[in-house]
Amino acid sequence: MRILFSSLGSYGHAFPLMPLAIAARDVGHDVTFATTAPFARAVTAHGIDHVTAGMDMLEAFHLANAGPAARKTPDFRPERVSRVFGSILPRSCAADLAPIIADRKPDLVVHELANPGGGLAAKAAGVPAVCHSFGRMWRPTGPPQALRANLVEVAADLGVDLPDGDTMPLGNPYLDICPPSVQDPEFPVAPMEVVPLRPVPFSEPGELPSWVREHREPLVYLTLGTAFGDAGVLRTAIAGLATVGARVFVSTGPSVAVEALGDVPDNVVVRPWLPQADLLPHVDLVVHHGGAGATMGTFATGVPHLVLPQGADQFSNADVVTAAGLGDQVLAADLTAEVIAAKARRLLTDEAVRDAARAMADEVAAMPSPHDVARTLPDYA
Repeated sequence: MRILFSSLGSYGHAFPLMPLAIAARDVGHDVTFATTAPFARAVTAHGIDHVTAGMDMLEAFHLANAGPAARKTPDFRPERVSRVFGSILPRSCAADLAPIIADRKPDLVVHELANPGGGLAAKAAGVPAVCHSFGRMWRPTGPPQALRANLVEVAADLGVDLPDGDTMPLGNPYLDICPPSVQDPEFPVAPMEVVPLRPVPFSEPGELPSWVREHREPLVYLTLGTAFGDAGVLRTAIAGLATVGARVFVSTGPSVAVEALGDVPDNVVVRPWLPQADLLPHVDLVVHHGGAGATMGTFATGVPHLVLPQGADQFSNADVVTAAGLGDQVLAADLTAEVIAAKARRLLTDEAVRDAARAMADEVAAMPSPHDVARTLPDYA
């Protein structure tokens, strides 16, 4: 069977789909992955054909006059987010996918939740589709009616109707990588077929130092992800974590230069990038921003979280982690080295939190694997 995967051009949106794409290839399907050009290497390294489609997300925000710097300013208007995810990005993706669908003739399109343009392009071409989540059920910030109005307009221009119910899945079967115990209690808001799918951490492979596997002292992993890096937050977190009797491994991500952190203590190692999926099984605490990829990956690994949310869905993810007893959070107003140190010390020794984290890992492991779900994809074609 020919399957076309489609995602936004972002690590947090493309990488969650990769385990299923790889599994689909493994079980014999002909798989193509459509996303922006920077992700071609990650896709083709696994023997999957990559085609370029869609617009860079930051470019879309600039077009909506809501660039990255504007997200935290007092005059930022959430309705602009509705324009980005309801109009600019779906129009770009649908336009790029139309000739790809005509050429590749897929039997099924797998579109990522934040990329309804992929699902609308499939509807316009008469191709069945399923929606793939990237974390908990997500809806863009802003008035829901504004988002729906934008998508209705895009759908009309493509000659299709927008179904009733939750807007972004487009009424398609929903591949849900969120463990049920931490899913949004209001999901689903309308009848839809929900297909559980185990969240599997994915990153481009890389070498880890031997001490990562052999460490005797606790190992703490610190990251703010790929889109919300902040040198000041990282410096504060490093200052606190360096005092808790652990070794600290830091990934600055593409938005912060290693040099911006200055000199760090001897028990802290800083790298611009780390193979997160390979690293997570070896750590004792993950200090992260609450992005979906880091949150789901840590769920699967079964270690505590300390969440430093910076924006987007990260605050709701932090709340869920805390409410489920899986860790703690520090908001910007409370962000000091002393607060981070105190919370990290507790999380490294609190058996109740560690038991809850291990129970979460067991819940994740009991979910159908990507290979299990890949074998069922012909049922949706």
